[in-house]
Amino acid sequence: MDESAVLEFARQGIVTALMVSLPILAVALFLGVMVSVFQAITQVQEATLTFVPKMFGVAIVGALMGSWMLNTLVSFLMIAFEHVARAGR
Repeated sequence: MDESAVLEFARQGIVTALMVSLPILAVALFLGVMVSVFQAITQVQEATLTFVPKMFGVAIVGALMGSWMLNTLVSFLMIAFEHVARAGR
């Protein structure tokens, strides 16, 4: 396996990791900003108010997009195992 193949495989791994984690991170970021704005407007400084909406949002995104995330990771792992099998020859 030459250097360009290794770099391409590493690039695919980074892209796959970003694709899988981005929906959850985006929802958590958006809900965190919305809760912070709500707290700033109403001056309610409740600690659970910042955590609970993020938890529910991430759970909903995980439930809705979980199968796609799993399929994406499985397809990347199949490619990884094929590369490992070819490198062992």
